[in-house]
This record gives sequence, structure tokens and C-alpha cells, in this order.
Amino acid sequence: MVSTNSYLAWVRPSTWALEREPSSFAPSRGWWSNKDMDPVPPHKRTWTTLNYIAYWVSDAWNAAVWQLASSMLAVGLSWRQALPAIAVGHIVIAVVMVLNGTIGARLHISFPVLNRSSFGFWFSYFSVISRMVLSMFWLGIQAYTGSQCIYQMLKAIWPSVARLPNHLPPGAHITTSGIMCYFLYWLILIPLMFISPQRIRWFFIFKALVVPPAWIAIFIWSVVKVPMSQGLLRQHSHLSGSALSYAWLSALNSALGIYATVAVNIPDFTRYAKNERAQYIQLLVIPITFTLVGFIGIAVTSAGEVLYGAVLWNPLSLIDHWDNRAATFFAAFTFAIAQLGTNISANTLSAANDMTALFPKYINIRRGQIITAIIGPWAFVPWEIVTTAQGFLSFMNGYTVFLGPFAGIMVTDYWIIHRGRVDVPSMYQPHGRYRYTYGFNWRAVLTMLLAVPPNMPGLIASVNPAVHIGGVIKVFRFAWLFGVRCFYFIEAMMTWLWAMH
Repeated sequence: MVSTNSYLAWVRPSTWALEREPSSFAPSRGWWSNKDMDPVPPHKRTWTTLNYIAYWVSDAWNAAVWQLASSMLAVGLSWRQALPAIAVGHIVIAVVMVLNGTIGARLHISFPVLNRSSFGFWFSYFSVISRMVLSMFWLGIQAYTGSQCIYQMLKAIWPSVARLPNHLPPGAHITTSGIMCYFLYWLILIPLMFISPQRIRWFFIFKALVVPPAWIAIFIWSVVKVPMSQGLLRQHSHLSGSALSYAWLSALNSALGIYATVAVNIPDFTRYAKNERAQYIQLLVIPITFTLVGFIGIAVTSAGEVLYGAVLWNPLSLIDHWDNRAATFFAAFTFAIAQLGTNISANTLSAANDMTALFPKYINIRRGQIITAIIGPWAFVPWEIVTTAQGFLSFMNGYTVFLGPFAGIMVTDYWIIHRGRVDVPSMYQPHGRYRYTYGFNWRAVLTMLLAVPPNMPGLIASVNPAVHIGGVIKVFRFAWLFGVRCFYFIEAMMTWLWAMH
């Protein structure tokens, strides 16, 4: 009887309710905030310029950025066309990152709370849920790449792993050994969910010290094996005319998309800044580091094409061709460290902040990270998405349909409409000034209605290439830029109409 009562108590929701603490701004009645949602107190504002450099060096050196660059070669662009797309994309993202990041560093509040001022208290939940789902998707993608790292490490130690019988059908797009390594990577990821955002910055510094030297060593190896005059510099695009133009725009949109998620929720990290100047360094470090990693990915992929006769856009596929087991192990190890750091910074922490806003009575950041790490890697079957370079780029393009409008709304609302003057306490009040019209900011609603539908046919066609939609897919090729510009256009039109009256 005692055991039954204990079990019933364990499953009772009240058992899991967080310990209530006085909130600075939320109403005393109801659960509209918790300690992790409140503005960060001064003693927890510990991130310096060095921490933001380490954060972005850590995030830039991950397999997805390498894959982004090398997949551009796989779809027909040359390095001369791919590299400018990466550079321009990350310059634009860096500007948006600092504009949104300054808000977090100035107000010390998270993305879900800040978003209430631009979307409206209730409509903000749409952007929060969308961002949370995208974080889980991206967590699965990065976890799948991490599992490939585990496979290469195990194969380097025990070559018999490569001969492990496969009991899964070809349509599964993953093998028995692949799912085993995916599970092992997941087991490594889970304990890292218990580290607080204030302390996890030391992991970013560790990754920033370990990963870049290893990848530069791989770049040097590729140049020694295949001099640039025989590999990279001889590589040319087979595209021309409008096909080349739209392929480049699609590549630019993919470059924007790879960290368009963080550009939206960067306040989740800049809220911990000692001051707002500490995060200005992002303007330099983002385009420089991401373009450098992109160049390394392009150069090594070009060398791999000469050495192995195929465009190996996935760096783990290239490592699989190596004969030196020690080199294979340590290269895969650095990629695994890179994936772990990115999964923590760009995915689990972001989704956890979103969950705290959805369920503040029960979920804090730590619990949100654990829930994300349990659901994200398994619910979205990432191996179905990234089996080809085109599939990877389609995924990158796909979610920019929503993130472009989100970024445009946030930047324009704070810097142009409100001119940097917002009421933080009202962001915690469901009936405060940011209730707007029944909890909806009509400008944000109109932006989403204008920006998203034109891109939906392209999104559908990218998911199912059998669907032919004609020329409308061209809008989808620059979905992020289209979405960002929509809010600027709407605001200009509304200002003009108001002036007329």
C-alpha cells in the first residue's frame, strides 16, 4: 500500500511543481514566471567578451558549417561562388545577432519574454513554440552527425564494427551500427544537460581550444595531399545563367539559415552579459570564423574529390576513407566535441528557455534541457533528412520561412517602433500594455500572413520533389531575406498611411 501511494504521489503534477520564489514582475496570482525567466540578477551576469568569442568559435567549428559549405559544391557551385555566399550570409546574420543580442544584454531577459513586446502576450507563444520545435529538429540533425563521429571512433579502435550485421531495411536510411552509435552519442549528451548556463561557458572555451587546431591540421593534410593548383583552384561550376543565380541565392539562404535560429533567440545568451558592449564582438567573430570554417570545408572537400573520386560533402564520410586509425579516431573525436558543444549552446539551452515560458510552474532551464534531449533526437528521425546534400540544403532553407519574419519583427519592433524604450514589467503581465488586441500585435500577425504563405509552395516542393509548383519556388530560394523585409515594408506602409490621415 505504501509503495502504491508513493507511486501515485510521484505521478501527481503537484509533485513536480517548482519551488515558488517571489518574482520581480510577474503577478503574484498564477504562474507566469519562475527564477529562470526573471531578469538575470547582477551577480549572474558573468559573460565577458572572451566568453562570446569562445562561444562563437565553439559554434562555428561544427560539422554542420563544414557540411553547409561542402554541400554547395555538391549541388554545382564552385568555391568562388560558395565562399561569398557564406561570407555575405554571416555578415547579415552578425548584424541581426548584435541588434537582437543588445536587447538581451540591455534588459537581461530571455527571448520568450522579450518576444511578448513585439508579438503580443499570447501571439508570442506561436513564435516560442515554433522556435522550440526547430531547436528539437536541429538537435536531432546535430546528434545524427555526432553518432557518425562515434561510429568512426569505434571503428578506429575495433575495425570489426564496420562488419556489424545490419538488421534494418534499406528504407530506414540508417543501419544497426548507426542506430547503436546514435544511442551512444545520446547517452553522452544527457549528463551535459545538468550544467547551468553560467558554467557551460567553460565547455565552450575547451572546445575553442581543441577543435580549431585539429581542423586546421586536416586542412593542411588536404593541401599536402592535393595542392590547391590541382584541386581547389581547378574546380569550376557547371551552372550558368538563371540556374546559377538561383543556386547562389539558395546557398545564401542556407548560410543565413544555419544560425537564423540563434539570431532570433540570442537574448537567451546575451542576458548573461556583464554589459551590452561585451557582445558587440559578434559583429567580427561570426563572419570571420564561419567563413574560415566554410573555406576549410570547401578546400578539404575539393581535395577529397581528387583523392577519392566523389564530392564527400559530409566530413565523416571523408574520414571513413582514411587508413590511419589513430588519425581517424582523433579527427572524429574533435568532430564529436564540436557537435556536443553546438547541441548544448544552439539547441538544448534554446529549447529549454522556450519551455520555461510555456510551463513556468513545472519547467526550469535544466528540466527543459533534459526534456529536449529526450524528445528531440528520437522524435524527428534526422537520418531521413540529411541523407543527401540536396536534402541537407532543403532542410536549411525550409525553416528560414518562419525565422526570417521572426527576426524582422523583433528588430524592427524594438529599434524602430519602440526606439529602444520598452516596459519590462509589462512583459510579465498577461493584461499589461503588451496584450495589444486580445494578446495579438496586429503588425506581427500581418507580417506572418504576408511573409509565410508565398514560401509554403517552395517548402512543400523541397520536402517532396515530386510536387511541381513552377516559378513560385524562386521566392523560397531567398525565404529568410523575404521574411525579414516584410516587416520593414509593412511598418513603412503603416507609417505612411498614418501620416496621410
